[in-house]
Amino acid sequence: MNVDLHTKSIEQLRNTYSHVEKYVKGNKPATRYEEATFGAQSTTNFHYRPTWAPDYELFDASRTKVILDDWYVLRDPRQFYYGNWTMTRAKQQDAMEASYRFVESKNLLDNIPTPVQKLVCDVILPLRHVAWGGNMNNCNIAAIGYGTVFTAPAMFHAMDQLGVAQYITRLGLTIGGTEVLDSGKDAWINQPHWQVLRRYIEDTFVIEDPFELFIAQNIALDGQLYEMIFESFVEQHLTSKGVSAIAMVTSFINDWFKESSRWIDAVIKIAADESDANNKLISTWVNKWGKRAQSSLEPIAELAFSEESQMAIDSSRSKMNERCKKSGLTIK
Repeated sequence: MNVDLHTKSIEQLRNTYSHVEKYVKGNKPATRYEEATFGAQSTTNFHYRPTWAPDYELFDASRTKVILDDWYVLRDPRQFYYGNWTMTRAKQQDAMEASYRFVESKNLLDNIPTPVQKLVCDVILPLRHVAWGGNMNNCNIAAIGYGTVFTAPAMFHAMDQLGVAQYITRLGLTIGGTEVLDSGKDAWINQPHWQVLRRYIEDTFVIEDPFELFIAQNIALDGQLYEMIFESFVEQHLTSKGVSAIAMVTSFINDWFKESSRWIDAVIKIAADESDANNKLISTWVNKWGKRAQSSLEPIAELAFSEESQMAIDSSRSKMNERCKKSGLTIK
């Protein structure tokens, strides 16, 4: 008896879902990011309008003055979806744990001179409340924004901000325990040099346009704050004084800021390129909130850098402006 074996190639008729296919242009296999993001925004059958905002649908592109023909153009260059975002953060968490083990095994934080420890606590510890504000604002962007490609990364960003707050909290607990955290909270609520920034954060809580909120929080404030504190103050100012341990246990914050800036810059550039009206509107928001954020950070710069404060605040504003100019905005 003879048995003939034959192979036959079966061509796959469809390489992705039909609602994704129109965004990947042709019958090509879609990436996991594309399948998790494109076509996922609810557009019909909402049944009722939200009682707290009856002028809008539950998901409504008209909540923002920025107009896009297709919101799925705001693609994240990192291509984050829930799976690879969590894996990326898990690896960073492992690296941070290794840094903490090293710092604690060598008593590097305990060996920091007391005046420098106090300066670190005075400058950095209240920022956990700022990061909490960033978490709240990006949650709001995810809630009232439109287009999964815009709102999903905003939710990831919100949880990253919570992670930043937790790392700052851990730094305080390692240096001085709960008393340091209580002092930081008291400074945030009562000390004069924090009140302008606190007012800025609280005013952003009531911004109704999700794209304007995106600008006020993620570009105008964070674009200057993280450059000034975790780049200039921690990485340069403290390290130049021989205090490198703070940079080691806050390295995630710096790495995260540089990584997330790629997404933020891409969103602004694509939206601004859509039309002259968008460009003008976004430029207006950046100038308005950028100037106010700079003013709110000036007292913090004085606290951190003393006589070098003006140089630090000018440098952080200049770097934010440069990012915006590369995105095609008109910066004044």
